[in-house]
Parts: sequence; structure tokens; C-alpha cells
Amino acid sequence: MNTKIQKVILMGLCCFIAVSVGAPIDYTKIQDGTILDSAGNPITVGYDQWGYNYQAHIFNGYYWNFQRPNPPVTEGDVVLQMKWNDAWLANTSRDGDNLLDRHYGFDEYIGSGAWLTNHMVSTNDDGVVWTYFVKIIAVTDTDTPIDGIWYNADGIEIGPVIWGSFAIIQEVGSETDPSSHGLQYVSPGNAGLGNL
Repeated sequence: MNTKIQKVILMGLCCFIAVSVGAPIDYTKIQDGTILDSAGNPITVGYDQWGYNYQAHIFNGYYWNFQRPNPPVTEGDVVLQMKWNDAWLANTSRDGDNLLDRHYGFDEYIGSGAWLTNHMVSTNDDGVVWTYFVKIIAVTDTDTPIDGIWYNADGIEIGPVIWGSFAIIQEVGSETDPSSHGLQYVSPGNAGLGNL
């Protein structure tokens, strides 16, 4: 690579690092100890008693613990892993309410680029392990639901409507029954995460 080009790249990186390091933080982080859960308890870094790790945007636990019951479920037949992005549920509070932000900068999830994945594992009555995986994204304000399916402005199918403002873009199952084994659905218009 040309030495002059290398110097320009290096100078650009140095400037970026200097700006990034010196930028003021205008939000509250989990590490500050002042962000609260829905019951008013401080959220901490790492996994909580239900299986949420809000800092890492992940849940690992028994299925019914996703609702944060009191007391937490300590045994179950379905294990769930969820992953999400900042638009779904951030690990910071930028609006000053000391709660984790949802769809920050938007009035609702529509158009926010929010996404979530769910991966469930269990054993059926015959002792056979089954799995289910789904990707879900927030739709945009130019998307339209028709007969339970979201379509983009060009009329391309995004996926089935779920929870009003969201679309399923991929479903994969693992079962002995061929009708529920393998790829069950993949969006013709958007199989990746996010929808901006």
C-alpha cells in the first residue's frame, strides 16, 4: 500500500479515537446502578435470577421466566434463549426515566429497526429433543398488513404479523413430524435482522 495512503488512514483513525474517547456520555448505564427494572429494583450487570442479562442483550432460562414471575421458575420443560438489539431494549436510559429504553428516538417500535430472536429447546413425550427458532423485526411506517401478512411499499412480502408492529421473517423447527421440521418460513423480502 502507498505510504501516503497509510499515513492518511492512520491520521484518520487517530482523530476518530481522540473524538470517541473525549465524547461526553449523556445517558445512564446499567453500571451506574440507578437503572431500575419494572418492579423498581436496580438492574445489575450479568444474569439476574430469571435469566436476563440486559447488558449483553440476552436471556437464557426457562421459558416462563421471560415474564419475570415472582418467584422465578426453577424448573421447566422448555428452555428459551432470546437475543435483541438496542432498539428492542437498550442497556441504557437516555430519556432520564432510569428505565431501559425501548425504541429510543421513536414514539413506537415502527421504523425503529428493532429485532428479536427466540430459540426454544425441549423434549417431547417420546423423549425426542425439539427446537424452534424465530426471527422477528419491527416494520416501518411504509409497510402495510394485508390478511395477516406485512408487505413493504413495493408489495414484497415481509412476513406474518405478530404483536401488531412486528413481522416474523424466519422460522425453523426441529421435530420428528416432517410438517414441522426444518425451515418453516423465510421472508421473501427480508430474512436479515433489522428493517430500515
